[in-house]
Amino acid sequence: MPGQGSAGNVLAAICSFFIPGLGQLVQGRLLMAVVMFVLAGFLWLFLLGWLIHLWSIIDAAIWKG
Repeated sequence: MPGQGSAGNVLAAICSFFIPGLGQLVQGRLLMAVVMFVLAGFLWLFLLGWLIHLWSIIDAAIWKG
C-alpha cells in the first residue's frame, strides 16, 4: 500500500489545496472530508479558515492508508 509521499497523497494534497477536504474525499475518507470542508467554511467567516485549509493539505499529504 502506498505510504507518505506517494503519488496518491500528492494528488490528494493538491486537491486539498484548492478545496479543503477534497483530498480526504479523494482518499475515500468521507467523514474527514466533510469535517474539513465545514470547519474551513465556518472559520473563514472569522478569517481563520486558512488554519483548517493548511491542516487539510498536510493531513492529505501524510495520511497512511
